[in-house]
Amino acid sequence: MARRWTVEESILVRAPRARLYSAVADVRAMGRWSPECRAVWVPHPPLRAGRGFFGFNRKGPFVWFTWCRVVRAEHPREFAFDVSTFGLPVARWGYRFETVADAGADGSGGGDTKVTEYWQDLRTGPGARFTELLGLVFTGTPAACRAEANRAGMRITLRRIKDAVER
Repeated sequence: MARRWTVEESILVRAPRARLYSAVADVRAMGRWSPECRAVWVPHPPLRAGRGFFGFNRKGPFVWFTWCRVVRAEHPREFAFDVSTFGLPVARWGYRFETVADAGADGSGGGDTKVTEYWQDLRTGPGARFTELLGLVFTGTPAACRAEANRAGMRITLRRIKDAVER
């Protein structure tokens, strides 16, 4: 099986995209939604493009931290951040919000929203093999299996976001 470099999953949520964007852009909540992220620390809030935060992660007995930098903060359309470890690029994680029912031009009205979570492996170029080794040591997941592990995690994350926002 060939290695996958990108993955995305979507879910339909009964909420306007502006509310979903705000929920996801508050990355401190990610510890409640993600099966791997346990906590997030934002040293200099508020987050916007160019600002960073730390992610504290756990998968079974494996524990690791990451430095993340927001690369897209386009309310209410898209929120994305790049993840690195020890200064080496690891991945881009992002969320796109698409109105699928009447929610007003600015996304603030009612209606349904398609939320798409996406991941792109950035472990290419110089340092890629070392970063892949770090990924295996810290997460227990080989680089060739990371896309499918992330796909499973995305499904859980999106379901938890949906449940939280639709309450």
